[in-house]
Amino acid sequence: MIKAVIFDLDGVIVDTAHYHFVAWQRLAKELGISFTEKENERLKGVSRMRSLEIILEIGGVSLPEEKKEELATKKNSWFVEYIEAIKPDEIFSGVREMLSSLRQQGFKVALASSSKNAETVLRLLQIKPLFDTVVDGTMITHSKPDPEIFLLAAARLGIEPEHCVVFEDAEAGVEAALAAGMKCVGVGSADQLGKADAIVNSTADFRIENLHSL
Repeated sequence: MIKAVIFDLDGVIVDTAHYHFVAWQRLAKELGISFTEKENERLKGVSRMRSLEIILEIGGVSLPEEKKEELATKKNSWFVEYIEAIKPDEIFSGVREMLSSLRQQGFKVALASSSKNAETVLRLLQIKPLFDTVVDGTMITHSKPDPEIFLLAAARLGIEPEHCVVFEDAEAGVEAALAAGMKCVGVGSADQLGKADAIVNSTADFRIENLHSL
């Protein structure tokens, strides 16, 4: 029986992926690396440092660890500048109502995002009170597809993993949810998210009454 619903952030609740892409592309340009939106798909659901490493691999560039830390910090500062302009109406259609309805029906609700800026985004969208707990990239050691982030969210909710369902838009996130022993609803393309227990085009397309049939 499903007792808790865990949401990823980017691509599930709001599209901050565009802001990430603009910041990464700006950094790549500084390094003399061509970085396209298609290549940006490889960064979905992975950590900041791994994202930087992928860009460096694309450009055939090798850098010492301290330089990589400096560049990752620079990219994040740009990203934070961009997202500070987020408005509450940028939340995906129907998601705010879905979160409210889940809580009214007695489900526990968590956010589990690899982003280290998740709290800022929730604050700007004015939806943080709709979550019982928030787990972000500052709280974990291993990024998706490792299940750590989802297991931590379940533990903080006090719900066993088998009673949780995860909403994810990235293949690595789907794999992490399944590895955690949870059900998973994929948001997006069946080609990429085929391992999920159910797939919808957008988060709010999923009917809450179908949770127990997963």
